[in-house]
Amino acid sequence: MPGPYPGRVVAVQHPGCIVSDAYQAQPVRDMMVKGMLELTGAPSWTDAWRVFFEPGDVVALKVCPVGGRRLCSDALVVRQVVDGLLQAGVRLNDIFVYNRYRREMYSAGIQRWAPDGVRVRWASEAYSRIQLDMGGYDPDVFVDLALALPGQDTSDDHVRRSYVARLLTKDVNKVVNLPVLKHHDASGVTVALKNLSHGFVNNVERSHATPTLLACGTFIPAVVNLPVFRQKVVLHIADGVRSLYNGGPGGRPPFMWEHKTMYFGTDPVALDKVGWKVIDEKRIEKGMVPVAFAKADRENRFSHPQVEHIELAGILGLGEFDDSKIQLKRFDLL
Repeated sequence: MPGPYPGRVVAVQHPGCIVSDAYQAQPVRDMMVKGMLELTGAPSWTDAWRVFFEPGDVVALKVCPVGGRRLCSDALVVRQVVDGLLQAGVRLNDIFVYNRYRREMYSAGIQRWAPDGVRVRWASEAYSRIQLDMGGYDPDVFVDLALALPGQDTSDDHVRRSYVARLLTKDVNKVVNLPVLKHHDASGVTVALKNLSHGFVNNVERSHATPTLLACGTFIPAVVNLPVFRQKVVLHIADGVRSLYNGGPGGRPPFMWEHKTMYFGTDPVALDKVGWKVIDEKRIEKGMVPVAFAKADRENRFSHPQVEHIELAGILGLGEFDDSKIQLKRFDLL
């Protein structure tokens, strides 16, 4: 990261991509093809995937099921990604569909629609507020921050560290990041960066422990700045077919809307900056303040969510934050 196309974000909209709350196969296929060809400039679907992947690669697809069945990485999108990888020569059993928590992924039903032959993998069984389990994590790869839950002993290395999933450090050499475009009450928005920072490491509760202990602004970029993320995450495809403008990260129907747009990029900062603006525009349309100025209420625990994690990630060189350096290309399909 930021990959071969810093600052480039491709947005593809299709009015028929969701009907009666169900994703539609051909429109989704058309959006995926258009997005990949416009991002890469390649002449064909196969050539676009060959920009990033080749035979011998072992690839993780980082899905996002935290919003539940109605606000989750979709089967049709994942199958198109798998098809693209196969076209590039990646073997079926060298593809993993991954989420940090098994129970969360299974609750969303992802294991049932992952293509046959693709492996489903997780790092922890289920969410826990005390997240110091090490079974699925690499003891040698971590981010160490002076940050802990109230009452914890910070002289304990494990309390200060978030360890990276072994799948990322040992098993795969490339990652396709598949976030959903959503609001988050602690980080303001959750798109590409947070899907990585809170999806591949343990001990994340300390980043948003209490309404007065909020550190997403620094925690997210510190994690994603680790070399293992910078070197292995090669592509981001953000699902905005269904999106969320308040009350996130869970899927709350009163705040969901059909945005009917997919976003493509290798630059997570530029992509998140674009997504942030989309969410703010929807909030303003609904008579709400932008996420950076939000106050705690019955739907959200935190005041002033730390959307600045996107700007800090840009300062660290993970991508382009400056609007003048972001090239957003929009396409409307029929």
